[in-house]
Amino acid sequence: MDSHPSHGDRSAACDELFKALSDGTRRALLEYLVRQGEQSVHALTAISAVSQPMVSRHLAKLKRARLVTARRAGRETYYSARVKGLAPVVQWMAIYGALWSQRFTALEELADPA
Repeated sequence: MDSHPSHGDRSAACDELFKALSDGTRRALLEYLVRQGEQSVHALTAISAVSQPMVSRHLAKLKRARLVTARRAGRETYYSARVKGLAPVVQWMAIYGALWSQRFTALEELADPA
């Protein structure tokens, strides 16, 4: 494969993002933060169907994937969505979306050589 360091960095970033987004609870928490803005762990626990420790674990995975940021205020931790965090996934989808589109067009031409 490509040994260019930035390619490997991008690939690792995409892997981390896809892992973080693979869980429905994490996607729901991220979507809520995108729509509602900064929220405390307490508020996120109230709207989720899981316990506070599980919400915290999910948020930690989103933070490792750089999809959310956290700030402490007293005893509470507040999380915000980092929309730019999705950039590697968007770039990956643009590249592979175009590739697959070209391949489907070629297949259609083979199947119907009118």
